[in-house]
Amino acid sequence: MGIIELSTMEIASTLVELCRQGKNHDAIRTLYAEDAVSVEASAQPGQSAESVGRDAILAKGQWWADNHEVHSASVSGPWPHGDRFIVTFRYEVTFKPTGTRMVMDEAALYETGHGTITRESFFYAM
Repeated sequence: MGIIELSTMEIASTLVELCRQGKNHDAIRTLYAEDAVSVEASAQPGQSAESVGRDAILAKGQWWADNHEVHSASVSGPWPHGDRFIVTFRYEVTFKPTGTRMVMDEAALYETGHGTITRESFFYAM
């Protein structure tokens, strides 16, 4: 019996549900291709805006989790379009190194192939 590939909508719905549960790392581990690419709208000082590979994306997510205290989070979507979909996120966080509290709104465009997420691109105001 072969591997069953998830449809784009199944991937999208699973991603949203895991993110709503705060299981973002589980989503990356289970839904992303090994060679997936993540692109931020801007890079943190000393870092690249692009992360290549599931391990690099997990490391980027861990950096974010280690440096932010999350007060509230919400996820909206998904909005599918062929082999792509969009999800929006809203976080109220404190950036631990400075103590700055802020609200972050972002949209993410996900691209899929062969039953996995192959690319994510984030859009947000700077």
